[in-house]
Amino acid sequence: MNVEDYLRLDRQSLDARYEYIDGQVYMMSGGTANHSAIAVNLTSLLKSLLRGNTCRVYNSDLRVQLAKEHYVFPDVTVSCDERDRGEVELVRSPRMIIEVLSPCTEAYDRGRKFAVYRECASIQEYVLVNTAYPAVEVCRRQKNNWWSFQTYLPGDNVELLSLGLRFAVDTVYEDVVFPE
Repeated sequence: MNVEDYLRLDRQSLDARYEYIDGQVYMMSGGTANHSAIAVNLTSLLKSLLRGNTCRVYNSDLRVQLAKEHYVFPDVTVSCDERDRGEVELVRSPRMIIEVLSPCTEAYDRGRKFAVYRECASIQEYVLVNTAYPAVEVCRRQKNNWWSFQTYLPGDNVELLSLGLRFAVDTVYEDVVFPE
């Protein structure tokens, strides 16, 4: 499928959203209560921490264009580019992306999708948040396009260096109920 057909399909769809990577269209699936609670916690937390800052936090309703043929709907996106504000229908310069993992998307989020995120020069940090147990992984761009990985567990403070933020892992999982 070409980009124009993808954009038309996604804009006209009332019941589903679609991501587009290199001509392939992927229908987005619904999530669980834990997935939703985690995404809301992160969006609210980042919005609060970035108040008064030039950066903006967006939820999964806003499409992100990573390249000419890469369109995605991350769970949380932060952009500090003023061109990504107002009545735009997509973010073009994300600084940080968060994906809340689910069993059916985890391999895709860690694999193909992460490869596409690494190609987007504006992304400085990619955060993976587990829904099966409390763990937040931060993948951070380093010099020469190398990436470092840091896992944060309960009791730890997550550091998002690209935004100058710190927050407790426990805050991410507020009101989340894990299976026994």
